[in-house]
Formats: sequence, structure tokens, C-alpha cells
Amino acid sequence: MVVLADRGFFSYELWCQARQTEAELVWRISDNVDVPVLEWLPDGSYRAELLPKNMKSDLKRGRRRSVPDEARIAVRVVEYMVTNRGGKAETIRLITSIMDHELAPAAELAALYRQRWEFELTLDEVETHQMPHHRLLRSKTPELVRQEIWALLLTHYAVRDLMLEAAEDMDADDGLDVDELSFVRSLNAVRRQVTNQAGFSPSPVEESDSRDD
Repeated sequence: MVVLADRGFFSYELWCQARQTEAELVWRISDNVDVPVLEWLPDGSYRAELLPKNMKSDLKRGRRRSVPDEARIAVRVVEYMVTNRGGKAETIRLITSIMDHELAPAAELAALYRQRWEFELTLDEVETHQMPHHRLLRSKTPELVRQEIWALLLTHYAVRDLMLEAAEDMDADDGLDVDELSFVRSLNAVRRQVTNQAGFSPSPVEESDSRDD
């Protein structure tokens, strides 16, 4: 298993806990995390190591001369540039527990991390575009809240499935990826076809009603 994470999740302690699961990790780290180059590798990545924050601080202040070997965590670092939506260049820095650059080349890890962002886009599609602007569920009981969440997810799946079908119906020579289609436009097209939308909040089913059914 390979576990990916955004830069807001990294810490030495959390990395250690995640590695105890025996999963391989590919995490983005922020610019203020110091990972000195120990050895450059043929694919452009480099070997480095993670140290506990307090030990690293003591080394810089001269309070400590060395760090125990068991506290050093070997990692591999992958750095690359991307251009964001504003046209500004941004450096992405990943650390991974996969030390073999031939097994997982830097370019493949960069492409893998890019795919992780599709999950962020999925959350945006559900939270920002499917849900009302106030982003509140209408249900008032735990059971119905779960039901409403499932309804949101199923609706998202249905719209995405429709988009896939539309992409596959197009000329194969166009090389159109379903990711290039607009979810918002697709959702609006579906909404225009639904003329009888529910205008009331879900209500709990009475026991007597369920017995009658």
C-alpha cells in the first residue's frame, strides 16, 4: 500500500506512526522542513533523513553533537516545479519511504501525487457545487444524516458516470480524458432535466408506517 498526504499533515511523529503500518509513504512537505541532501540519485531525487524536531533544534544551537542512529529516518526527496492556475511557478517537494529510485522513479511519484489532487477536486465538487451554499445537511437525525450523505455520494457518482459515458461516445481520435469535462456544466445539465425536485426536508419514517408497508 502507498499512502499519500498533503503538506499540512507532515510531522516526524506522524510519519513514524504511519510507517509502523508497513505502508509506503509519499508525502508532500512544506518549504520550512529541512532535509539536507545526502546523496543525489540518477533520477534527480536525493537521499536525506528526518530527525526529531527537538534533536534537530539542539544540533543547530550546539546543545547536541550527534543524533542516535535509531532516531534517523532515511527518506528520498523528489522536487519538481509546477505552474498553478495563476500562472505562477511553484515548487513541489515530496518525501518517500521508497528508497529504490528504479522501483519508483521521481517522475512516476510526481505523476502519482498529481493524481491525489483529483480527490481534492472531488470534495470540492460535492461540497461546493452539489450542496447548497450554506453547506448544511437538512436532516435532523443521525440515521437520516447518513442517508443524505449517501445520496450526495451516489448523485456525484451518477453525474461522473454520465460524464464518462459522454467522453467515451466522442471520437476516440480526439483523445478526450473525462477529467477534461466540466463537472459543474454536467451537473447543471442534469439539474435542468429534473423538473420535480424535492422541496422539503427528509422526515423520519414512523414505525406504524413501516409496518403498514
